[in-house]
Amino acid sequence: MMVKALLFDFDGTLLDTNELIIQTFMHVLEEKFPGQYSPKDCIKFIGPSLRQSFTEIAPDMVDELVASYRKWNIEHHDELVTQYDGVVSTLQQLHAQGIRLAIVSTKRVDMIERGLKVLGVGHLFEHIIGFDSVQHVKPHPEPILLALEKLQVAKEDVIMIGDNSHDIEAGHNAGVKTAGVAWTFKGEDYLKQFSPTYMLDNMTDLLTIVKG
Repeated sequence: MMVKALLFDFDGTLLDTNELIIQTFMHVLEEKFPGQYSPKDCIKFIGPSLRQSFTEIAPDMVDELVASYRKWNIEHHDELVTQYDGVVSTLQQLHAQGIRLAIVSTKRVDMIERGLKVLGVGHLFEHIIGFDSVQHVKPHPEPILLALEKLQVAKEDVIMIGDNSHDIEAGHNAGVKTAGVAWTFKGEDYLKQFSPTYMLDNMTDLLTIVKG
């Protein structure tokens, strides 16, 4: 197999935003629904888009809750995010080898760019597909198909990498190979049930995989 391009989810895959996401959800939910949610309850909101999560919680308050979430999240972003082991150096090596890189996320493009700035790897990515780039977010295939179109690469030459069921299912739906990350907050066994093509124990595993 010849790998020409890698598509990465962002939160929970390249940047550890789990603490930020959980604390932001807790801030918003505690304000509106005091005592009804615990940090453990918020784990299921990691992965889906904000609108999907808040529609499940309170369909009549979605816009208000999303606005509240974004405000607190932006204010605390840089202090609460952390790097995963091996991510930056691996991305640099992949890029140096001529592997083309793009991001396919359910997050807004401006917030992905902010996270990339924290990591210092924004220049390595050719395209960023975010929540505001598409009509349908993952697991719908549209975001991946848009990335393929922009990169002008064939499905068989691409791997979609992520920490959530949405990433793997979107890859299956788009007809590309997939890789789950063992550092997913929901646990490796959770991700294995969606049958990713590969399971990464460390980001450096990609250096072997792309060689075929």
